[in-house]
Amino acid sequence: MRATSVGHAGILIDTVDGSILCDPWFLPAFFGSWFVFPRNDQLPAELMERIEHPTFLYISHLHADHLDEAWLANHVDRSTRVLIPGFPTRELERKIRSFGFDNIIRTNDGEELALGPNLRIAIHVETSITDGPGGDSALVVSDGTARLVNQNDCRTDDLDALRAHGRVDLHWLQYSGAIWYPMVYEETPQRMRELVDAKVTSQFARAMRYVEAIGAKAVVPSAGPPAFLDPELFRFNVITGDELSIFPDQRSFLERLAAAGHQGVLAIPGTAIDITTDSITVTHPIPDDSVAEIFDHKAEYLRHYQADWMPWLTDMHRGWALPSTDLLATLKAWWEPLLAMAPTLRKAIGDRCLLRAGDLDVIIDFAFGEVREYIGENYGFRFEIQRELVETVVAQGAVDWSNALFLSCRFRAWRAGPFNEYLYNFFKSLSPERMRRTEAEAMRRLDPNRDELAGEEIRIGDYIVQRLCPHRLADLSVFGEIDDDQLVCTLHGWRFDLETGRCVNADDRKLRVRRADN
Repeated sequence: MRATSVGHAGILIDTVDGSILCDPWFLPAFFGSWFVFPRNDQLPAELMERIEHPTFLYISHLHADHLDEAWLANHVDRSTRVLIPGFPTRELERKIRSFGFDNIIRTNDGEELALGPNLRIAIHVETSITDGPGGDSALVVSDGTARLVNQNDCRTDDLDALRAHGRVDLHWLQYSGAIWYPMVYEETPQRMRELVDAKVTSQFARAMRYVEAIGAKAVVPSAGPPAFLDPELFRFNVITGDELSIFPDQRSFLERLAAAGHQGVLAIPGTAIDITTDSITVTHPIPDDSVAEIFDHKAEYLRHYQADWMPWLTDMHRGWALPSTDLLATLKAWWEPLLAMAPTLRKAIGDRCLLRAGDLDVIIDFAFGEVREYIGENYGFRFEIQRELVETVVAQGAVDWSNALFLSCRFRAWRAGPFNEYLYNFFKSLSPERMRRTEAEAMRRLDPNRDELAGEEIRIGDYIVQRLCPHRLADLSVFGEIDDDQLVCTLHGWRFDLETGRCVNADDRKLRVRRADN
């Protein structure tokens, strides 16, 4: 097996039965805030030819540094077979199909699937409320010569699941920041230093837990950090280590791995890692001294990179939508029906949020489910965002502002109390499909009357089933789908035989089910 870095979380995995292209990202993401680091816009033609003609394509999730819509729309052979994680919604599949890919292979959470005589894969899905309804996923690849775990930035809560397929040779995982917190928040420099240091420490600690649990022969730090080339954001690059930023680069985590006795591998775009049962061989696309210069002289490297992309950045800024006359009315018509769908979510947020879009101040009143102009009332959360950016994501109808806007770090934020995951999940769920699932998950976690639903039965297709999934009490009226002769709870991927109620994921769970009398 050979794994070649494509940059960031991107990997081209060559196996005895074909290749798998994972998360190819080439064009700047999040309003031109994130660029691939080290840069991957100068890869050799031979490698690009292989990248654009894989046997299989795997996209881990919907975020723009993993799903590069602009690039995929014009690259990658459309006959490529696409591996789709078993997410709760079909958003990713719909997006992939919109690019012209029709050879779709749907997978089930954690289940091994044979793609060839020797090639087997398993895709593990994470769909917690923090991930939003879109979810995240990790890939396990085995071809008889080696086993690779591509965790990217999937924060699975089952530390053993990824190694359950057998001994792991190479483990790719995120270690650096992929969030806007705390940099966009209003804090003193001293407090910001404390928050940044604590966040980096927690990122490294979480990554090390995965490293220890999976126990691979070697670990490749990946899926970050991005490079920030826009002059407005250049301060987020960690160069000296004194920057107030949560984006340390690969060598920082390699030091942590070495100190704990683990073999780490530094991969830049084009680095090929050959894996056998006996050895791991690393071949960089440039001399080792040149690789070291990227990190030893990082500021100079980034300035050259920035100069090459400044014309693109200038044009990108000019392309943002101009202020309209009906932004408030548009938000009100869009969001108030969604708020009406989510009383449990609104209660969990528990305060007003002020959205300051340039000269327009909008209050989202979660208690009353209203969106209106701000008239001086108290609020517990505030976002200050350039008007043109808000206009742009509204014009796009972006259903996930975490992906479409917040990850750009092009805003300021304030909150009166602690972090509220339900507020951000509102902004990740700006469609009826997403909000329906988000409210159901909030009810599962928070509704004090939840036990009253335990005895209820509902109809799904030709079957009468208990309303709550016997796994984690997900509402099957929302999350239940029939797939051939099985009922699937799409929140966590648990499957039940419709004739017997037997759970195929575990022996100690059974679904109450019977055929409906038509």
